[in-house]
Amino acid sequence: MTKTSLRTATLAAGSVLLALSAVPPRVAAQVHGEPRDADQAEEFHEEPPILATLLIDRLEHRWRDGENSIDWEVQGWIGGDTNKAWFNAEGSKAVDGEVEEAEFQLLYSRMTSEFWDFQAGIRHDVRPRPQTTYGVVGFQGVAPYFFDVTAQLFLSEDGDLSARLEAEYDLLITQKLVLQPVAEVNVSAQRVRELHVGPGFNDVELGLRLRYEVVREFAPYVGVNWERKLGETADIARDHGEDPSDLSFVTGVRFWF
Repeated sequence: MTKTSLRTATLAAGSVLLALSAVPPRVAAQVHGEPRDADQAEEFHEEPPILATLLIDRLEHRWRDGENSIDWEVQGWIGGDTNKAWFNAEGSKAVDGEVEEAEFQLLYSRMTSEFWDFQAGIRHDVRPRPQTTYGVVGFQGVAPYFFDVTAQLFLSEDGDLSARLEAEYDLLITQKLVLQPVAEVNVSAQRVRELHVGPGFNDVELGLRLRYEVVREFAPYVGVNWERKLGETADIARDHGEDPSDLSFVTGVRFWF
């Protein structure tokens, strides 16, 4: 290479380096496919936040014609927008007696659409006896007109198949006063003698609760609740000297954190 060619190449390389040094760092980063700065690099790799909520949806005293009871329903979850670990618990205890019903669920919940989650896991009933464990699959979400709906299918360790459908709605009367109707239906595919359950529709439960939200996280309420056993399950209740229909007045508190 001649001295003239070497001098020309050197000048050309210097011009390219000078031009690159004049390019703003953000543009240079885009050209090379790199994050534009440290903050944006951290934002790009940031994981969704892990959140948790515990809701005591019902903690109430029920005044019945017979024996009064304390009833509860609890929900909790931990996770992100798409995947959660979900916990449910509900039960009933006679005021002057033992726990009559106690159910626990541990579920994996995955968002399948904007308003619906698919859930699967296990359910364990401590009461009534004998204790029973179930596999669970179902959906939970918000139906049209803002009804909160939970539909679950259960398969027991003995192969018994059953299902449950729950729906509730919050009717805002004022900014703090909320009227909540609730409905629940249970169905069994076969007779389960140990649990005094017949095939078909087992029972229906309807409730109406009026709560006052002192703050969003804390709300006492009053209401009425009606339960009715159906079909063969009602006949089994009568054979055991029980009334298949039960009406109760309730007072309780709802809170979450």
